[in-house]
Amino acid sequence: MHPTVYILASARNGTLYIGVTSALLQRIHQHREGLVPGFTRKYRVHRLVWFEQHADMHSAIRREKQLKEWRRRWKLDLVEGSNPDWRDLWIDLVE
Repeated sequence: MHPTVYILASARNGTLYIGVTSALLQRIHQHREGLVPGFTRKYRVHRLVWFEQHADMHSAIRREKQLKEWRRRWKLDLVEGSNPDWRDLWIDLVE
């Protein structure tokens, strides 16, 4: 896969986590199984609600940093713009 910026949520309008990876399926699996110590395991943030692929890691990291600076409302609007039901997109990726 391409470098990817992603947003995980604990639930609709719940706790959000923004990350970047070059292996989305593997990374989300790690979050879901609690293999990644830290924020996502502690707050049970496992639902993949948004992701965006990039041509290179540099642009993905730049986008991740940009999103982390955004206001919460903007992040919620971003998710709802492409995933209004806050479905767990992981299911679509592994099927």
